[in-house]
Amino acid sequence: MGDGTGHGDGTGHGDGGADEPGWDVDPDDESGVAVVAAVGRQIKAWREAAGMRACELGAEMGYGEDLVYKVEGGRRIPRPEFLDRADAVLGAGGKLAAMKTDVAEVRYPKKVRDLAKLEARAVELEAYHNHNINGLLQTEGHMRALFSSWLPAYTLDEMDRVVAARLARQAIFDRDPLPSLSFVQEEVTLRRPVGGTMVWRRQLERLLEVGQLRNVAIQVMPTHREEHPGTGGLIEVLKFPDGSAVGRSEGAFGGRPVSDPRQLRILELRCGMIRAQALSPRESRAFIEKVLGET
Repeated sequence: MGDGTGHGDGTGHGDGGADEPGWDVDPDDESGVAVVAAVGRQIKAWREAAGMRACELGAEMGYGEDLVYKVEGGRRIPRPEFLDRADAVLGAGGKLAAMKTDVAEVRYPKKVRDLAKLEARAVELEAYHNHNINGLLQTEGHMRALFSSWLPAYTLDEMDRVVAARLARQAIFDRDPLPSLSFVQEEVTLRRPVGGTMVWRRQLERLLEVGQLRNVAIQVMPTHREEHPGTGGLIEVLKFPDGSAVGRSEGAFGGRPVSDPRQLRILELRCGMIRAQALSPRESRAFIEKVLGET
């Protein structure tokens, strides 16, 4: 991730030695490391074929020499505009710019990429969230306000990276065929004014919009429930076309993902009870509209 030493838009001009913003490579992300290293080697090969030094390429592109070396050495994930500029300066005819597709996924944290891949395969999703609005349901404004409150604080680059990753996961709503998506939100997540009144209102409106989709069910778990099987924390279960599934819960199995049928049955049982005790989708919509009207 970025180190916050430059401008968050990544378009600032370097001074030959500045460390412009970018996305650092996670050394534990083996596939990401391999992709970034391969892209870096290609950029270096094109630069050397053009007879340019790193400082000259950086000057032509509007970046510092240090950033060029880091990208070529596979230590920094290049931004899309970096690849576009390198392609133009080096006369690569679109070959370097085309690598934006390869780099696109790597810019997101590995655990988010893995989750997005699972969600992309799923035919059914069941989720219960008790602290925050489910990431698939969040607006960008809500995400930024939420991440802004986390400690230690994110840099601008880190903020852009995690927000972009979360937004990319929302492609699940555009899938064909449509998966079945079931969300249960704890009442408190609807009443916490994350980001202030306008951001909060837009988030509530987003819940109402998504809840109208024919493959989506959104339910609210009222605070006033004497018995509640979800007090252990969030629960998520993803089911796939071949009948397999994976799930996780903060309150079970150490919070790690599980795929064993016996463990999944426990999570599914809890999800079922939570849905049964929550307001129905129709009642939940009326509840959200009421909260929206009170803001």
